[in-house]
Amino acid sequence: MRRLSLVAMIAVAGLMIPASAQAADGVAGVDVSNWTGDIDWAKVRDAGGRFAFVQATEGVDYRNARFDAQYGGAAAAGLIRSAYHFAQPHETDGAAQADYFVDNGGAWISDGQTLPGVLDVEDNPYKDKNGKNTCYDLSPEDMVTWIRDFTTRYHQRTKRRAIIYTTTSWWKTCTGDSTRFGKNPLWLARWGAEPGELPSGWKKHTFWQSADKGPIVGGQDSFNGTESQLKSLANPPAEVTVSGAAKSRKLYTITLKNTGPHAVTDVRLAGRTFGGQKVVKAGPGCSFSGTAVRCVIPKVNPGHSMRVTIATKPSKARGTVGINVTVGSVKVSLKAR
Repeated sequence: MRRLSLVAMIAVAGLMIPASAQAADGVAGVDVSNWTGDIDWAKVRDAGGRFAFVQATEGVDYRNARFDAQYGGAAAAGLIRSAYHFAQPHETDGAAQADYFVDNGGAWISDGQTLPGVLDVEDNPYKDKNGKNTCYDLSPEDMVTWIRDFTTRYHQRTKRRAIIYTTTSWWKTCTGDSTRFGKNPLWLARWGAEPGELPSGWKKHTFWQSADKGPIVGGQDSFNGTESQLKSLANPPAEVTVSGAAKSRKLYTITLKNTGPHAVTDVRLAGRTFGGQKVVKAGPGCSFSGTAVRCVIPKVNPGHSMRVTIATKPSKARGTVGINVTVGSVKVSLKAR
């Protein structure tokens, strides 16, 4: 199976973004919650803020009463925004909290201004109230399972990988320094002049919270990259995976699966047989002549697949035959005997 980035082939609004200057410490941003109160987002923008994390939910029974105003206000001022969920791992399983989060503000939308949602996992601040320890009385194995269930369900619902907010010390203590989540962007919390040591599984942080109170509003954060890279994280390229199978000497299938968050359109496939055979039949949207076949797939929605079947007529009963297929920059060779 091959993964293909379809940026060059498929037009998705907002993908091509010119490079912009990068501050020495990255792109500045803020994080806010109900406790931050009403926010003048124009002042945040004018002070250099380019993104905002806004708390949406906690557990399965709390939603920030100011979320709509804060989240919508950030976007209206031109900031890139993300919602975050404060985990309560002792209350319900991870999938249930992911569903609650997505249903109450954490869903990703393809508007060019929305980052993937955040799973905030950190020290239990309610020890006196719930009687649980720093890790909510979960073992490292159970905590890893809880985080896996949350991030898996979030990806199923949104086709994006949730950002994980945590500290290195908590991650070591409560997950056993798990290496399983390196594909999820890391928002590292460490107040000070440097990000310091990272949790295992990550080679770099994507965001860094360097102070709980910053000079703009709320917490002080930075994105580890350029402003154009931040925008790309909000609106990533469309992607499909390409795989194929030789069912027999006379029958071949090519499967395209949309693994990205965008619908992909106008996907073009070209194939040519070898070994002395001709194309005699192909699926809808395909044309063929002699050894060549061309197909146009109008649309594949996120999470969906499309299969193209090509039938051939070999000129001889023995020997290696097959078809070479190209989809964008991906080439697949299918052989049969």
